[in-house]
Amino acid sequence: MVGMAGSFPQNNLEQIRAASEIVDVIGSYLPLKRAGANFVALCPFHKEKSPSFHVNPQRQIFHCFGCHKGGDVFTFVKEYENIGFMDAVRRLAERAKIPLEFGRGEPDQATRHLKDQLLQIHEQITQRWQNCLANEAAGQLARDYLAQRGVSAEAIKLFRLGAAPEAWDDTVNWAKSKSCDLTLMEQAGLILKKEETGRHYDRFRGRLMFPICDEQGRVIAFSGRVLAGDEKTAKYVNSPETPIFTKSKVFFGLDKSKRAVLDAGFALVCEGQLDLIACYMAGVQNVVAPQGTAFTADHARILKRYVDEVVLCFDSDEAGQNAATRSLDSLLASGLAVRVAVVPSPHDPDSFIKEHGPDAFRQLVEKAAGFFDYYLNRLCARHDLATDKGRLAVVRGMAEAVRKTGNTVLLDKHAQTTALRLGVSPEAVRAEFQKHPTARTALVPAEDSFEEPETAAARPSAPEFWLLKLVMLYEAELDWVAAHLDPDWIQHPEVQHILRRRLAAHENRTWRGLAAFLDEFEAGDAQNLITEASAEEREIPDPARQLNDLVMRLRNQFLDRQLAALTHRSSLPEIGEAERLELLRQQQRLRQLKRQPLNSVGEGG
Repeated sequence: MVGMAGSFPQNNLEQIRAASEIVDVIGSYLPLKRAGANFVALCPFHKEKSPSFHVNPQRQIFHCFGCHKGGDVFTFVKEYENIGFMDAVRRLAERAKIPLEFGRGEPDQATRHLKDQLLQIHEQITQRWQNCLANEAAGQLARDYLAQRGVSAEAIKLFRLGAAPEAWDDTVNWAKSKSCDLTLMEQAGLILKKEETGRHYDRFRGRLMFPICDEQGRVIAFSGRVLAGDEKTAKYVNSPETPIFTKSKVFFGLDKSKRAVLDAGFALVCEGQLDLIACYMAGVQNVVAPQGTAFTADHARILKRYVDEVVLCFDSDEAGQNAATRSLDSLLASGLAVRVAVVPSPHDPDSFIKEHGPDAFRQLVEKAAGFFDYYLNRLCARHDLATDKGRLAVVRGMAEAVRKTGNTVLLDKHAQTTALRLGVSPEAVRAEFQKHPTARTALVPAEDSFEEPETAAARPSAPEFWLLKLVMLYEAELDWVAAHLDPDWIQHPEVQHILRRRLAAHENRTWRGLAAFLDEFEAGDAQNLITEASAEEREIPDPARQLNDLVMRLRNQFLDRQLAALTHRSSLPEIGEAERLELLRQQQRLRQLKRQPLNSVGEGG
């Protein structure tokens, strides 16, 4: 995490770490069981049947011996929540109620203070509207509507649904009663000002209120559904953009569904809040909904952080299917594979689940066709395939969509499926596809990418790993190791780098504990090696003797590699006699060194 902590002073980070006991933090996400001095759980980062995920309270680290992921409390929150380091620090600071101190490059304190005030107002008004829905006469219409839609008490509580009373000044009066600045309420998007009179009035009136949360679960905006009124009234009223809410970057429900999205390996995208709630409560929890039907490039980028595949499940009406089609560009641009689950007319996901049950809906999602198969079906249903005009419209529509991928394999595949449907030769359709002008950008979806899979980093040799283990576990032996080990003897680059840093911290008296040491490394191989070496609590017999044996062995292996290089060099035909003799002398010296005991580094060893 080198450089990641740059925006927060070190003492502030240490304060947050000290207040974030790793067993408490991880225990709030996973059920931990004690195992000796450690705690264990099923790893949240890979599928497993028996627990190999260890949390070490003494060293304040975690490590999974199955997938080798490890780190400190910041790393865990970052990886589990799929957020950046800065956000992980903020999350833990909020949990510990420790104010954050910002360095250069962070928003100034005034901006941060404004955002904190807006978050506080949103939280308080959420509670106000929850109470109205639960207990007040003004919430009766909303209660009746939810009962009619079959929304359970559990769902109402989980998604914190509320009711805004049918009045022009309920929120205005509420703000005054709380001594809350009305200008701040305007900035929060909760009230508006009438220009002619200068009087304030409520944005949300007589509506069922859906709080919209950020990925941390903090309320940042609202969507209000009308419950009564004439046809001119907008069905939904949403919060405007504010310093804490950008519509194109927020999904409804992602704060609750992100773990399920990661576990399922794909995100189910539906249109409305009630559809999402119905899916979630039916056990299909890997579900999100964009704010409004417009699906943006930002939305696609957010999902790409979690998964490589998206299943679109929009309403079966024309507007819903058009929305699904419009989403394609953004999804392909981010490299997401796309499937489409078509809910049979006249249903939406909510009504389909109510009528046919959760299992039928799950099957519908599992059997969702790839986007281009879905799109071909849609084009064929909209055009008369018995006419030349209809067939050409289908070919043109498919060509336009498939060419957006920029992928020749997909182009060939869907030229064949289109030809089969139209009863013409694949060559003719392929030629038509090629003639069609290329889309604005050449895009490659994830499903047909030919990139080589990332190769796993090579493991260190057993002696090098055991040396790292002993160095991390036995601080008392570090003076001896510093005097007798030359890090150049280590072949594995990460192990060598870690040992150099550990010995430097010992020599410079800058060691602040294992968890702080982890922060000096980027999350990844180095952190995983350190936690793997340090996580076990098993007592190692006679560590001093073992260290001596290991360092001697690594020194001799290093000398053997040098000897082999000299032997190879001296066997080359172009080597002159004088150089050959010098190479033989060097080999002799190395063989003598191998027979000697370990000296302090710099004393000929």
